[in-house]
Amino acid sequence: MSIKSSRDIVVPVLVLVGIGLLMVYSSTALMSTKKYGSSFHYLWNHLFTVFAGLITMFVLAKVDYRKFRPLVIVFLVFSLILLVLVFVPGIGLSANGASRWIRLWPNTFQPSELVKITLVIFLAEYMSKNIHRMKDFRHGILIPAGVMLLFQFIIILQPDFGAVMSIGILTTGLLILGGARLRYIWGGALLSLPLLYLLVFSVPYRKRRIMAFLDPWQDPFESGFQLVQSFIAFGRGSVFGVGIGGSKQKLFFLPEVHTDFIFSLIGEEIGLIGVLAVVGLFVWLFIKGVMIANRAADPFSYYLAFGLTLMISCQALINFSVTTGLMPTKGLPLPFISYGGSALLNNMAAMGILINISRRNGQIPFASTHHPFHIEGGDSERSMYGSRRARMKYRYEYCDSRWRDRRTSLPRYSGCKGT
Repeated sequence: MSIKSSRDIVVPVLVLVGIGLLMVYSSTALMSTKKYGSSFHYLWNHLFTVFAGLITMFVLAKVDYRKFRPLVIVFLVFSLILLVLVFVPGIGLSANGASRWIRLWPNTFQPSELVKITLVIFLAEYMSKNIHRMKDFRHGILIPAGVMLLFQFIIILQPDFGAVMSIGILTTGLLILGGARLRYIWGGALLSLPLLYLLVFSVPYRKRRIMAFLDPWQDPFESGFQLVQSFIAFGRGSVFGVGIGGSKQKLFFLPEVHTDFIFSLIGEEIGLIGVLAVVGLFVWLFIKGVMIANRAADPFSYYLAFGLTLMISCQALINFSVTTGLMPTKGLPLPFISYGGSALLNNMAAMGILINISRRNGQIPFASTHHPFHIEGGDSERSMYGSRRARMKYRYEYCDSRWRDRRTSLPRYSGCKGT
């Protein structure tokens, strides 16, 4: 089952990366020729990132992800330092009024992308350790939300409003999954509305994006230009597309066509068929990610698998929504497809960890005499935990009622801590 689960993740990821290579070359060939004298400049950079991403994915698929647990604080501090470094002259790189990148040959690195996967690992470890206290306001909301707000505060100074929103959605989703009280979450959301309003409408370009989202045709040559051109791209593609390389919108009509709006190029050149294929691949990854999470051997693995799945799925859904006019324009690339080193590396790393979890499903992570589920008289994991039904019964380290066998009403194990 673990081999099949790994294949179910690797194959769609490789297909999406392949589509990305094709679309990146199609969207940048002319721009690259005009700027660098070669149509392959952007493609070579992207290939370098893809190669690094594949190595990262396969390495993380082999390294035991449970070794990350004691390093959570190190990851948080390291991510925090990288976020601050973007403001240091000579290290940080600014573009279009934003300071979001660090200079790394041959590409740049965006620390806010690393923050997403760091927060997922932190929340998975935190919630697994505090599984019985997630209903408390202090443990269920105050501490995890405080960590999230610290990162969001630094990121909004860069500024990167899209990353702030995606981190907020990701953290909220995991806290709901972890059992935090919904009234605390809704209360926090309501309290954040005035701040959200201030962040959006006090900055002119964000306000223009909201107005363009509500009616892009009101100003089709300024604030609504990008969205209108995206609509035209989808309209030109129709069902079967205009063919690879046949796009007209990429000829300096549609801004950021190789990054944030590459999904529009797919719609124009491959048509509705290509759009449905890409959406279908992400839906497949989401379903398989949830299945891997549901087979996890302990709460940390469960939260980690679900968090990584949610991270990829939310970014893809937001990108789909932005390019089709269902959400205001945000600077979020399409996972595995858009040009850009940081996001691609981060997403490939996430898939490597997810593959790792799928391979280790069914293994009890702490098979020792100190484990709360240890049964005397057995040497192997199978003899220690008995039949498959017994292993499912005792699979979760903390014995909370939420971790019961999903098919039958099994009684709570009397040997658990705290019972």
